[in-house]
Amino acid sequence: MYVKNNMTVNPKTVHPDQTISEVLDLMHEFKIHRIPVVSDGKLVGLVTQGVVTENSPSRLSTLSIHEMNYLLSKTKVKDIMIKKVFTISPEALAEEAAFVMEQKDIGCLPGVGEANVLLGILTTSDILQAFVNILGYNQKGSRVALQVVDGIGVFAELTKLLADNKIYISHLANRDTEIIFRCDELDQKKLRKLLEANGYNIISIQ
Repeated sequence: MYVKNNMTVNPKTVHPDQTISEVLDLMHEFKIHRIPVVSDGKLVGLVTQGVVTENSPSRLSTLSIHEMNYLLSKTKVKDIMIKKVFTISPEALAEEAAFVMEQKDIGCLPGVGEANVLLGILTTSDILQAFVNILGYNQKGSRVALQVVDGIGVFAELTKLLADNKIYISHLANRDTEIIFRCDELDQKKLRKLLEANGYNIISIQ
């Protein structure tokens, strides 16, 4: 699973010389919270809802609405944008992107090519959607979680058992000694009986 398969291509962007008012309009219209700042096709910064809020007049300010809007219309993106932006290659693995986002505590990673040309943007929402897709949550069938003893051939034995019984596995994942898979068998009682008869410790079948 690669970044390029999950990122948003051709994302909304702004130029460094655009105003904060224009940024807010874009965020409101397209319901987005982060916008790459691009000049001549190259990524030069990032503006987020948080950054805009930090640099906007406080609601407790004595300024009038007219004065606040005036300030927002005069403040340029280049004056408040994040200039040191963490990026990733679209060819990188999505799990690498998730690791970077978790380690750096950031909500997005612009995908860039050679010469820092912007190719897309990957957000936490994209990562979550990728996770949902991996486990096939929206697909018909049964979701099974098994507790197994770690060792060589564990996956092979399980997949052979299901294949011999004409049960198709659509998604498969594991963590430590837990295996989670989704299959096309809708009869959960039949599935439970098969697995228990072959010595599997079932955590759940849904």
